[in-house]
Amino acid sequence: MSHQARKRFGQNFLSDPNIIRKIVDAIAPQAGQRMVEIGPGLAAMTDPLLARLGTLDVVEIDRDLIALLKERYRPEALTIHEGDALKFDFGTLGPDLRIVGNLPYNISTPILFHLAGFADQVRDMTFMLQKEVVMRMVAEPGSSEYGRLSVMLQYRFRMGRMFDVPPGAFRPAPKVMSSIVRLVPRPSDTLAARDEALLGKIVTAAFGQRRKTLRNTLRDFIDEAGLSALGIDPGQRAERLSVADYVAIANACCAARAA
Repeated sequence: MSHQARKRFGQNFLSDPNIIRKIVDAIAPQAGQRMVEIGPGLAAMTDPLLARLGTLDVVEIDRDLIALLKERYRPEALTIHEGDALKFDFGTLGPDLRIVGNLPYNISTPILFHLAGFADQVRDMTFMLQKEVVMRMVAEPGSSEYGRLSVMLQYRFRMGRMFDVPPGAFRPAPKVMSSIVRLVPRPSDTLAARDEALLGKIVTAAFGQRRKTLRNTLRDFIDEAGLSALGIDPGQRAERLSVADYVAIANACCAARAA
């Protein structure tokens, strides 16, 4: 398959056969599993995935690549969903879904938040992303990488960075290191936030001005006394709080509203 990479789609095509094999082995697809690949590109992973699965769904936005995929694969083997992964309803693919892909780095964060909305129907997700983004995803409280992305994804998923992929494994080569990360949804009955939308607003506000303390960033949600009652120092900054701390703040706000 021949195709000129397009910057507007953030295209960097994986081309190193050893790296491709390592990624597919890490995914460990099994026949009969329902899997969807986001951005199959030039089918570097599509081929070995299909070899193990028998059938595969893919989401692709580039019409030229879609035409190449249709030429290469039988429709009963490869189901092509034409369009933007950011707008695609993954819920239509059924339960116990496995999602994989080399995600476009320029829209990786919004795609991750979009996919979190389908977590109840997902078994696991394995992605290649810019290493910097993966480090933010798995960062621990107190680190400089810890932020909104860390809190919101760690609330919904168990995550682990698996291994790095160098720029030379791609065509064209990106200017950054990449990493493979796996996300496994936490069971719904273990999610403690009473209002997840409110949790998101609180986390966004807390990290909106990282240098300011919680008494300032969260004043529209909770006062200093309320934070102290939860055992949280109002003089701390956002990156010092754990995911559980943010859930506690959100639930306290819910309780105050109800009262």
